[in-house]
Amino acid sequence: MTEAYIYDHVRTPRGKGRPDGALHEITPLQLATQVLTALRERSELDTSLIDDVVMGVVSPVGEQGAVLPRSAALNAGYGDGIPGVQVNRFCASGLEAFNIGAAKVMSGQAPAIVAGGVEAMSRVHMGSDGGAWPTDPSFAPEVHFVPQGIGADLIATIDGYSREDVDAFAAESQRRAAAAWEENRFGRSVHPVRDVIGQVVLDRDEHMRPGTTAADLGNLKPSFDKIGQMGGFDAVAIRRYPQVEALRHVHTAGNSSGIVDGACGILIGSKEYGEQAGLKPRARIRTFASIGSEPCIMLSGPAHVTQKALKLAGMSASDIDLYEVNEAFASVVMRFMRALDVPHDKVNVNGGSIAMGHPLGATGAIIVGTALDELERTDKSTALCTLCVGAGMGTAAIIERV
Repeated sequence: MTEAYIYDHVRTPRGKGRPDGALHEITPLQLATQVLTALRERSELDTSLIDDVVMGVVSPVGEQGAVLPRSAALNAGYGDGIPGVQVNRFCASGLEAFNIGAAKVMSGQAPAIVAGGVEAMSRVHMGSDGGAWPTDPSFAPEVHFVPQGIGADLIATIDGYSREDVDAFAAESQRRAAAAWEENRFGRSVHPVRDVIGQVVLDRDEHMRPGTTAADLGNLKPSFDKIGQMGGFDAVAIRRYPQVEALRHVHTAGNSSGIVDGACGILIGSKEYGEQAGLKPRARIRTFASIGSEPCIMLSGPAHVTQKALKLAGMSASDIDLYEVNEAFASVVMRFMRALDVPHDKVNVNGGSIAMGHPLGATGAIIVGTALDELERTDKSTALCTLCVGAGMGTAAIIERV
């Protein structure tokens, strides 16, 4: 089997996903185009050697529909011969795009792939693509559908995480993200976003709230108590988990992932591609995996898929130097650390989506780049990236610095 390597990666800063966010005026096409253009220019790519552009897009409707990666590739000057495809595995879409790109290279079917993702959540709202899982009355009750926030509160209730616990985790995410920016740890990878006249509209993650404390977060109201009680979703969760007498609603806007706009691109290729293109590989892709998990609690997949990926790689959890676990909700990462006995000082060392935001289609690819940069900065070897996924799934990948 051919080895697959990461040669480069870039991402946009993440802008607040609302009309007054800095990236609201930038279309999804332009977000994707600007990361593809940055990859091409940084590495002086001969784009005729690129076999495909694979990008995660969670709400592929409106401006994000019509196979956006193909349009972005054309718009970025990649040439008529470069196809594109969009991938949707909910929150793991960007990582799934990365894994598909790696598989194409490993199988020998492609010399090089650009993988990544894009989501302009201020312009194309989450859930705008609909779907049977949350809406079909003949199906949703069969899988005990509840909104993701109810699943996060269910994890916190079962595992015994208090409001103080999840707020403390969130405050630490903010502290770590602020420190990472202060030390310019993202400087190699973040590409400023420009408007139509070429002016920079954002060069730094906009969602962060540096200086936020657990006490500050304690003043926020729970986000999912009303929909849980008045919408009947607490009762649905308790029917599925009858050992729970009542849900404790501990998640708020402050300890859940932020809604943001953003995009990311990663150049993946074989050793022969790198030699032909004159590029030096930065990391080898060891393995990757996806799994299904129980769909009501929904967010427990990261630990299970990590165990699968580690088994495929012939590794144990202690062999991994750094973990990137998407901070969809605080309890998700806390359960992961407990299940695998991984200390917090190895997980999300530069903060995560609670602080910087979660552009759904892009986050999975963003965390791969974040992990690689940190491996290089700290002279470490291996990293594992994973995300929980709507409807009960999990996706992971392991990379090794070269």
